[in-house]
Amino acid sequence: MHARNRFGGGYDFPRLTAAHPALAAFVVRSPRGEATVDFANPAAVLALNQALLKDAYGLQWSLPTGALCPAIPGRLDYVHHLADLLSGGDADAIPRGADVPILDIGTGASCIYPLLGASEYGWSVLATDSDESSHRWARQIVRINRPVTALIEGRHQPDPLACFANVTTASDRFAASMCNPPFHASAEEAAAGSTRKRRNLKLAPTAARLNFGGVPGELWCAGGEVGFIERMIAESAMRPQLCFWFTTLVSKSASLPPLKRALARAQATQVRTVDMAQGQKQSRILAWTFMRP
Repeated sequence: MHARNRFGGGYDFPRLTAAHPALAAFVVRSPRGEATVDFANPAAVLALNQALLKDAYGLQWSLPTGALCPAIPGRLDYVHHLADLLSGGDADAIPRGADVPILDIGTGASCIYPLLGASEYGWSVLATDSDESSHRWARQIVRINRPVTALIEGRHQPDPLACFANVTTASDRFAASMCNPPFHASAEEAAAGSTRKRRNLKLAPTAARLNFGGVPGELWCAGGEVGFIERMIAESAMRPQLCFWFTTLVSKSASLPPLKRALARAQATQVRTVDMAQGQKQSRILAWTFMRP
């Protein structure tokens, strides 16, 4: 976990439940007698995330039924690592404010990266999504959170296979892009992944849903994460000046070799990989640029 992550080191449930009573109904005792929530319960995970965002940033936040429920600490880690990338590793030089434009590809109904980037660093964020209902929900979340409303713009992506086309103009320039791409290549692959997660969470095989939810465009796409990111790399090479840093999450370590080969073919001038970990979840950020050092 990133050293600056305000959600690190566990949750202060007594304080959280006192400040956010709706969370109290979901607090249980772990086998060691510690306060926690049932992370296999979608309602409990949503209530915890709502309390965290309200507590840390004053954000009013909700999700439509079935939408992907992000793990807030992990999402904030990505935002902090992006800030470090933009600063060149100098904590005193982290760029802040509305003159730092960020592009979020596939923001989802949660709009979580724009909300965190705007709240934590004051960045201005362009949030794009190909799912119309998710796009509308995200825009409504932005509208009700007045302190960040002016910092976040939403644009609908009409082509689910496109990343930068259609939603950016020839004059747009961003300090960085970010993305949490679909991991799976098909509904069947996503279902198999869900079965493994149910087993890891010790849920019954017939359990209806996972704790994180997710609509089709959030969970799978043509070619899975490798196919999605390869398309992103190809688009970035066509518009190398669009972002100083292009970045994306990569869920599977096995995806890195083909993606790095794609970046070599695209003639990226710098490629970086940043490892991330949240509990048992291991992932990484892949970043590249066409700018000269």
